[in-house]
Amino acid sequence: MKICIFGAGAIGGYMGAKLAEAGADVSLVARGPHLAAMQANGLTLIEDGQSTTLPITASDDPEELGPQDYVIITLKAHSVPPVVSRMQPLIGPETTVVSGVNGVPWWYFHKIGGPLEGTRLRSVDPGDAQWEGFGPDRVLGCVVYPAAEVAEPGVIRHVEGNRFSLGEPDGSKSERALALSKALAAAGLKAPVRPRLRDEIWVKLWGNLSFNPISALTHATLEVLCTDPGTRAVARAMMLEAQTIAEKLGVKFPIDVERRIDGGAAVGAHRTSMLQDLDAGRPMEIDALVGSVQELGRVTSTETPTIDTVLALIRLRAKSAGLPA
Repeated sequence: MKICIFGAGAIGGYMGAKLAEAGADVSLVARGPHLAAMQANGLTLIEDGQSTTLPITASDDPEELGPQDYVIITLKAHSVPPVVSRMQPLIGPETTVVSGVNGVPWWYFHKIGGPLEGTRLRSVDPGDAQWEGFGPDRVLGCVVYPAAEVAEPGVIRHVEGNRFSLGEPDGSKSERALALSKALAAAGLKAPVRPRLRDEIWVKLWGNLSFNPISALTHATLEVLCTDPGTRAVARAMMLEAQTIAEKLGVKFPIDVERRIDGGAAVGAHRTSMLQDLDAGRPMEIDALVGSVQELGRVTSTETPTIDTVLALIRLRAKSAGLPA
């Protein structure tokens, strides 16, 4: 089984290191100093206080790697459409594309059934780049839970978590899903195959939709924005609007809004990924985490006044910082 991880930053690097440690045939597509360090010295994983350096196949040229059984995409959502054409050398007739990307996935309405079957989302797949370039039948969904960071080029520090939930768009336990689950489990990762992956997508999105833009606008940590009465109320309103949309799409939430916000507060003084990107001058995942939910509101004829307001504010904040909005 040949596995290529496209976007070997913190999460992709963590998964790649665990697979390599288990002896899997894994390769990484990366760039810049991080790639150079891996090519020169291998990939170092710091986990549970232990440091392990592993030889790894890493390249910035997919043609060097050739067709794969699985291509696992761990890029930021907005980074994927522009590089679909670059990924083509990795894709053979039987290749499965695993979408380990935050937010509403571009394939959301593939095999969902009903009147919205096949609906395409412009906010996360402009120009239908992924729908046409990969094809929805190739896709296997993935919800990413671990936290990790690139401590320095070529070095990944694992922070917490090891679960990568997998799911077919039609909810089946396919051979390809079970085979990848087995490979990830052999590497010490949790990879359950879920019949209702969209439910997990929404529970994670619930927090990302609200906590991320509010933190970027206020520079508050999760602990602060989830306990301050004003920002907690804004997050709650956004989440309730999103819940209305999701339930119209058949999603079942295993917890309520208050428990989800309390879970965010329990994380403590964490700076969200959107705040980290803003501070570092990197593009923020605005469309994947917020714009996509607004689009789904329009698709389901659901009013989203709070989401609309926060989306307008975070887009202007991005423009003010000289970033794509």
